[in-house]
Amino acid sequence: MIWLKKIVVFIITWEARAILARYQPKIIAVTGSVGKTSAKDAIFAALSEWEYVRKSEKSFNSEIGVPLTILGSENAWTNPIKWASNIIKALFLIIFGGKYPHWLILEVGADRPGDIKKIASWLRPDIVVLTGVPEMPAHIEYFGSHEKVLEEKRALAYALKRGGTLILNGDDIYLKNFRMEYEGDSFAYGMESHNNFAATHVGIIYERLPANGSAKGKVAQDSKTSFAMPLGMSFRMVHKGSSLPVSIYKSLGAPRIYAALASFAVGNVLGLDYVTIADALSKWDPQPGRMRILHGINGSVIIDDTYNSSPVAALSALDTIGTIKNVGRRIGVLGDMLELGKVSREAHRRVGERAAEICALLLTVGIRARDIGEAALDSGLSENNIREYESKESARAGEELKKELREGDVVLVKGSQSVRMERAVFQIMSEPQNARELLVRQESEWQNR
Repeated sequence: MIWLKKIVVFIITWEARAILARYQPKIIAVTGSVGKTSAKDAIFAALSEWEYVRKSEKSFNSEIGVPLTILGSENAWTNPIKWASNIIKALFLIIFGGKYPHWLILEVGADRPGDIKKIASWLRPDIVVLTGVPEMPAHIEYFGSHEKVLEEKRALAYALKRGGTLILNGDDIYLKNFRMEYEGDSFAYGMESHNNFAATHVGIIYERLPANGSAKGKVAQDSKTSFAMPLGMSFRMVHKGSSLPVSIYKSLGAPRIYAALASFAVGNVLGLDYVTIADALSKWDPQPGRMRILHGINGSVIIDDTYNSSPVAALSALDTIGTIKNVGRRIGVLGDMLELGKVSREAHRRVGERAAEICALLLTVGIRARDIGEAALDSGLSENNIREYESKESARAGEELKKELREGDVVLVKGSQSVRMERAVFQIMSEPQNARELLVRQESEWQNR
């Protein structure tokens, strides 16, 4: 199968390059170790109100995913007939022509050294967005050091067309330093005031839920109620001394704010109206498994962050549930974080220490996640409030937690994708019949694994 994959990659990459040469769409390329997909989706939400735009679906960001997005084709997985169909359809588009997007928003990722450099050798973006490269990024096991991960991500910036624009997260110290040495046009976004596009007055939007469960309307962050359901987040976008209120719904967390700010920065380059962007973001639906707010059983709330996990993302997610007001218990259901190499134990212990500060109950799933539990115990969380499960027991963890959830409990569920933490969410969500719409990895290819 390896030789077949290499042949397919070669063919669809050639077709992708031919399509770019023929149609010459403008390209926005998004990369980083955290927040790529959210940034890509926010930019798409902003631009799609204005132009004919195509984005990478889900996390199509690899040597296969990027060409597939350019071709407008779906992943055929291991089906050779579907791959042949994809290839033939692309040939027709190259030879006979057709309607093609004016803009492409491409997510570009790297699992191993050289992945981005290989794509950057033929992709020439008009705009590059760098979302962040934290000290302990995902996939560091294969790179050996943070510096090599950063070098890989920066390769996309150096692939920019002449006159292109670099947009980056100015709160990331490593990207901030990179901007200082970068000689082209650039803009920075973030929470800190030095950024060109900054967020202030960040808060959570709530909906009051009285004992009978009927909603009484949105309430402010400091509202005095027995329980208020979080609906999303609000902030003010500040640029050149003026500010604009922005509300985003159905998910929580700093990555969502950063993604929205990135869309304003891109919109600035393209001359878009900020009010129109803010309106588009208010309708922007989060992808499943990315700090998505779900209704849990017995009036509980689930923060579903099960798409994947890295140390910085896990810490951020814990901090987020720590800011939710007027709730019952805060519960963490945390799985293994993979591909961390020699920093794995330290990373899991950091997460455990933070969990002890925030969670009343902690469930860990996987061998590596035991370090989360041990660190939480060492940091003062009672042994009675820590439970451990094996790596294939995420569903069991959810099933056992289901028996004791009550109104107002907030449950964060997070872990690397191979631990399949969405199975725990399925057990405790109030609408399991909508799992295919609301949860990650519901395709038959995943369900059969």
